[in-house]
Amino acid sequence: MKRAILGLSLFTMLAFVACKENASSKVKTDNVAVAAERDEAAKLLPVMEFEKVEHDFGTITQGTPQETVFKFTNTGDAPLVITKATSSCGCTVPNPPKDPIPPGEQGELLVKFNGTGQNQVTKTITVVANTVKGSVQLKIKAFVNPKGAAPLGPVK
Repeated sequence: MKRAILGLSLFTMLAFVACKENASSKVKTDNVAVAAERDEAAKLLPVMEFEKVEHDFGTITQGTPQETVFKFTNTGDAPLVITKATSSCGCTVPNPPKDPIPPGEQGELLVKFNGTGQNQVTKTITVVANTVKGSVQLKIKAFVNPKGAAPLGPVK
């Protein structure tokens, strides 16, 4: 019992002595300034604002290639970088800009659709970028008539 109390007392004394150092004296002021700049830069983010988020091709004939352009503006405070643009189907191919879009500048995302499917068709394009939201979804739609068929179109 005496050994346990003596060991615990010795351990407690070592813990107090080891923690006696002043941690704030080890902080370098240069590192604090660099960290403050990095934190301020991290607050500056791009904002991607699209003119439209949906495009309707109307009534088309099956197999007729279509394309549209989604125009956007970087209204944020940092360069906009689109890291990935994917579609819900292999029949739709998004082609985003490769270079960063500076603040205040415009960019274009070209979307090609090969006209497959029948009747009402809707496809989704997901654009991933370095914005607060991280991604945005765009849509294209069309009413696809079969080849050689009389044009039907959607009922209005």
